[in-house]
Amino acid sequence: MLEFLLAIMYINNVYNTKDGGACVYNRFIELIEEKKYQELKKMLMDMNEADVAEALEKIDDEAIRIKIFRLLPKDLSAEVFSYFHTNTQKNIIETFSEKELTKLIEESYFDDVIDLIEEMPASVTAKIIKSVDKEKRKLINQFLNYPEDSAGSLMTIEYIDLKEDMFIKEAIEYIKELDLNDENINICYVTDAKRILKGVVPLHKLLLLSDRVKIGNIMEEEDISINTNETGENCANIFKKYDIVTAPVVDNENRLVGIITIDDIIDVIEQENTEDIQMLAGITPSDKGYLESSVVNLAKNRIVWLLVLMISATLSGMIIREYESVLQSVVILVAFLPMLMGTGGNSGSQASTLVIRGLALEDIKTVDVIKVIWKELRVGLLVGGVLAAANFARILFFEKVQMKVATVVCLTLFFTVVIAKILGGILPIIAKKLKLDPAIMAAPLISTMSDVMVLMIYLNIAKLLLGI
Repeated sequence: MLEFLLAIMYINNVYNTKDGGACVYNRFIELIEEKKYQELKKMLMDMNEADVAEALEKIDDEAIRIKIFRLLPKDLSAEVFSYFHTNTQKNIIETFSEKELTKLIEESYFDDVIDLIEEMPASVTAKIIKSVDKEKRKLINQFLNYPEDSAGSLMTIEYIDLKEDMFIKEAIEYIKELDLNDENINICYVTDAKRILKGVVPLHKLLLLSDRVKIGNIMEEEDISINTNETGENCANIFKKYDIVTAPVVDNENRLVGIITIDDIIDVIEQENTEDIQMLAGITPSDKGYLESSVVNLAKNRIVWLLVLMISATLSGMIIREYESVLQSVVILVAFLPMLMGTGGNSGSQASTLVIRGLALEDIKTVDVIKVIWKELRVGLLVGGVLAAANFARILFFEKVQMKVATVVCLTLFFTVVIAKILGGILPIIAKKLKLDPAIMAAPLISTMSDVMVLMIYLNIAKLLLGI
């Protein structure tokens, strides 16, 4: 145990130690206290934006954190700001003057501004809206009208839009004037006078061909586009399927309105995975992090499912009361209930977990329900047979009970595993068919249903074979 603790202390020391043995954020505070602002500013500019944000998040003193943040150049400060947690962003906005906030918002990517507005309380949102010009305010309102977690809410308007009749020389000059970040200029999108998406031109093509060539002559047809109303999860599937890093977003008339970049898709995937994990544990999904959530919210997100599972578990008690005479006649049957219930729940959870993941990755479709049933039936027969045989031998040699009792237990185990595997396989598909999240058919619910099933099978087989 001592060796384990020492190892943890060593790893923690290695992780946090930098710059002559002092933590990065401690070094920040030292430089602030010594008023070595230029040295601190140089140190900040030499670091990656994400690392700066991480180090600043560790500073407990809000005033010192904001003081250091104000030292950042405006372009770097916008990048760092985008990596902060929501609470930190909120505190900075509330502290900033309107002039400071305007500069910060101007340097931020448009999609980051939209995400910020969606996450902030009304008072902070009003301050952000007030800091932008009239044209940008109109665009923000337009974006906020898109459904939450849709392609329209994920996209950015910072992209290169060329016309078919442009010459390459004109296109290059136009791109220089846009002053976009490098993540958005790998692909140039070609539209007509009505902004209908016509095709794409990779940026490197513009640099390799003659200045007098027209864009329309070198563009490639764009056969991948995403509608503004497409869900974030479907957007992620499109990126995965076609192995792309950017995708154009079009309205119902095929007019180009924005693009989605891979960094936004990574956020969607992380959010979807977090929601699935929460639902697998029987917790109502929440956008807030664990430490950011209040005790009341955490309790509220958990108690609904606990109530549902608790009430459904009362079915087990009702069945036991109904068959009380059977259990009183052969008391030894009670000793095997935990093993049977646990195995049934585990068997169903294994199947449901694999199917839920398969549905999320689109390896399994709702039309594959028969294939899933057939596969889980065979798996259940194989696994159930092995478990029943092993358990039969264990009971006879170690439990020293009657052969009939061992037979009742092992037959129950066999049928439980087979049925639980099939239920665990088809219930997520049924949920998907009903347009529900398949993750609701996760371990807690499967286990509760399995308990009821085990009791029904067990007690009926006992009545039949033991003649009770």
